[in-house]
Parts: sequence; C-alpha cells; structure tokens
Amino acid sequence: MKFARLRRVSLSGAIAAALALSATACGGETEASPTGLEKSEIKVGVMSIIEGAAVQIAINKGFFKAEGLTVKPQPISGGAEAIPKLKGGSLDISHGGHVGYFLAQEQGALKVKILTEASSMSKNLNAVLVPKDSPIRSPKDLAGKKIGTNAKGNQVSLLLHAALQPYGVQIDEDKSIVEAPFPNQEGLLKSKKVDAIIVPEPFVTQVQQTIGARLLTDFSTGPTKDFPITGFASTEEFAEKNPKTVAAFQRAMAKAQALASDRAVLQQVVPQYTKIPANVVAVVSLNGFPTSTSATRLQRVADVMQQFGYLKTKLDVKSLVIENG
Repeated sequence: MKFARLRRVSLSGAIAAALALSATACGGETEASPTGLEKSEIKVGVMSIIEGAAVQIAINKGFFKAEGLTVKPQPISGGAEAIPKLKGGSLDISHGGHVGYFLAQEQGALKVKILTEASSMSKNLNAVLVPKDSPIRSPKDLAGKKIGTNAKGNQVSLLLHAALQPYGVQIDEDKSIVEAPFPNQEGLLKSKKVDAIIVPEPFVTQVQQTIGARLLTDFSTGPTKDFPITGFASTEEFAEKNPKTVAAFQRAMAKAQALASDRAVLQQVVPQYTKIPANVVAVVSLNGFPTSTSATRLQRVADVMQQFGYLKTKLDVKSLVIENG
C-alpha cells in the first residue's frame, strides 16, 4: 500500500484504509481484481516452438499487464500433454494443435473452447524431404514408400493425406508411416531407413543444410493452403466461468500476434522460451500469425479430418470457438 507517501489523511480516510487492510488480511477472503476479471492470474501452456511466440511477446510488451492479467507460461510438449492438464485444472489455457483438440472433443476427452488462433500454414513451414539422390521426383512417387514423421493419426499425417489426394495417392499409415521424434528424422533419412520424411521448421531448413536433402513438396497449396495449425484453448467450463478473463487474454494475444509476424521481434523472444537460437529464427520459414479467430477458417480443419476418417461425424466448429474479431 502507498499510505506512507500521503502527507495528509483525513480521519474518515484513515478509517476506510484500516478497514480495507483488515478485510484483505482476513483468512479465506479474496480481493477482487481491480480490472473486474474473474481470475487475474492464469497458467498458460506453451509449446517450445516459434508458433507459440505471442505469449512471450505479450508478456514482454506488457499487453497482459495492461489487461490486468498475470500469465504464468508453462512449457508443454504438445496437445497430448495439454489436454489432461486442461481437464485436471493444472493449466487454464494451452497451446496445441487444432487436430488434437477436435479429436478430444469428439472422443469426449475434453469439452474444448478455442480462444485464439496461433499459427497457420505458410510456404515450407512443413515439408516432405527426400535424399538428394532419391528417384522420387513427385508426390505421386510416394505410393508404397516408407515415410518418417513423429506420429500416426496426427496433424502432420493428416496434411500428408490431403497433399497426396490430388495425385491419386492413398497411404496406409500402419504400413507406410515410421514414427520417430522430429530430431531423429534426419538420421532415418540419412541411413535410408525411410524413403522420405515429413518435418516442420526448423528441421526443414536444418536437414537440407546438413545432409543436402531435397524438398519434394510442402503443404502451402491446394486443400491445406493457409490451413490453421495451432491455437490456444481452454475447457468449456473455464471459458463459461471466466468470460472477462478470456476476453482479456484474447485482446492481449491479438496485439501480440500482430507483432509476431516481424522476424526481428521473433529473434528476440523465441530464444527466451525455446532452445531455438536467434540465428536459426533468422533463416527458417515462418508460419502465419492470425490476428483474429474465425470459426469459418477452423471448420476447414474439421472437414478435412472427417474427409480422411480422423473424425467419425461432422463437427460443428462454431460451437467450440469464441471468436475475437
């Protein structure tokens, strides 16, 4: 409190101040947020990738503080980790892939609300790479080939299905996909244990530079052009109980997303919450950073998921999205 700075305090003012101090000291009492937020301190899961940069930007620039929010970022590996933590309450909001959130909604693992879009597809953000001397020259040549990526039935494999469809190629994930963490994909390709790999940045750039891999195709055209990739979500219960907090988070994130498209800004903030150095941020392909959240855009993700059997029925995304602009 700043009472010590006051030169004069009226008797009534002193009494009022004493009563206020007494009230905040009482056990079990919670002081209301001065901005009227239901919850002024929140824990937000953030993946250690460039796509989550807006949270760190909003912290650095004071956007959350201006909204009366204190955000405690929590590092997470991805949506698979975020979903149980959201459900259990150890996270209030979390970064994650839309594919994972929509699967969780359909399967009943989580009643989700998408609050903010974080990233969208751009040129070479995710790509299919082959050895430089590979006979594979077109996506149609991937039929029957072994393809390395981080998991089956996830967003990356969905992108592959969509990219191959125009070429009339269908893949059986159980037979074609070889699972390994993204950092291990270079070794699989170099040792020729797979014919191709699918990786995101910064691995797209890294694998081309270190072993001379050739970029066969990316996912920035056709059915996945400008495709929404990740976003920040909460449980339905959290969003319903904390509408002002959610709106404050959205406003701060929209400002941060607008700055995130500046590579110079990213070079400053990304090393603060990831192991990606500034010199790598300077050269990799960057994702798109949407500044609004659109149910129409996100419906594309659900529709492609249903098309390729990831979702059993049509998912009405509008009921899951709290739009902001």
